[in-house]
Amino acid sequence: MTTSRAAVFTGIPGELEICQLPLPGPQGGEILTRVLGCTLCGSDLHSISGRRSVPVPTVLGHEIVGEIIALGGSAPTHDLAGKPLRIGDRVTWTIVASCGDCFFCRRGLPQKCLRGVKYGHEAFRPRLELVGGLAEHCLLAPGTGIVRLPAALPLSVACPVSCATATVTAAMEAAGEVHRRVVCVLGAGLLGLTACAMSCVAGAEQVICVDRDAGRRALSASFGATRIATPEELAAAVNELTEGRGVDLVLEFTGATAAFTGAWPLVRTGGRIVLVGSVFPDVAPPIALEQIVRRQLTLCGIHNYAPPHLLTAVEFLEQCQSRFPFAELVAEWYPLADVRRALDHAHRPEAIRVGIRPDV
Repeated sequence: MTTSRAAVFTGIPGELEICQLPLPGPQGGEILTRVLGCTLCGSDLHSISGRRSVPVPTVLGHEIVGEIIALGGSAPTHDLAGKPLRIGDRVTWTIVASCGDCFFCRRGLPQKCLRGVKYGHEAFRPRLELVGGLAEHCLLAPGTGIVRLPAALPLSVACPVSCATATVTAAMEAAGEVHRRVVCVLGAGLLGLTACAMSCVAGAEQVICVDRDAGRRALSASFGATRIATPEELAAAVNELTEGRGVDLVLEFTGATAAFTGAWPLVRTGGRIVLVGSVFPDVAPPIALEQIVRRQLTLCGIHNYAPPHLLTAVEFLEQCQSRFPFAELVAEWYPLADVRRALDHAHRPEAIRVGIRPDV
């Protein structure tokens, strides 16, 4: 085999073209995988719709599970947990392959590597066309953090771990202490539902989940939310649950300025806000700096994650997949040839995730 099928995005909103791309043999520290499945993330949908800028031409998709089919001569022999890597292993990997030596890598931000390869976000370069999940194969660059997946973790649970689950893991680390705290989760998409589950497991006293969609609000109760609310109901719910003091923590996953504007006044003195969802342009929020100072608020932004977060995310899903219905969140799997139909499905509010399986 010398080529691989891929859905190529050239920058025309809503358009993907099924093409045959050169299939490289892995060199040096590279690993070649056969894509087993890729779920469509919200950022993929924003890119395809033109709401979010992405280099083109490109193969999108970064929530990927693959099978190792070939190893370069100096490819890594072990995954992030120290488990051996062999041909035939089912694996997932970090969204960014990092160099380990640039300004940001040396400062603990490998996800911002100056020489990094970001899966599902790269314009074509020689030998690096197949670095997205909407294809039959994906080439892993040197510096990729790889995790060998447990056999008991189904594809529908495992695919989102390399984006959604690992990103929420990073957000929870930034959030600090959650035990016996009141947590407010803005947005009941996959990241918000995962944050509800992780807050529950961490021993939160209350988990308030806010979403405009009634179906998503109801679903959050299955992921550990103890109180659900519309944005209009949030203030009353917070006052009732905290005796007017405010929540300890807000986790923001919607990216909507209105969501942040409605929630930040409801954070208690000394509380914390972790922003994750704002990865596309929106209007600037009105925020009083004097209030941040007097109330000693902490604001933190999280974009992507570091390799240890991916390993922790896989371990979380392995331990908790029977406690929360993660396996039910992929609405349907489509073959690569039907990627346009998959995109239409993915835009429906009830579809938390839609997946692509090249072998279907």
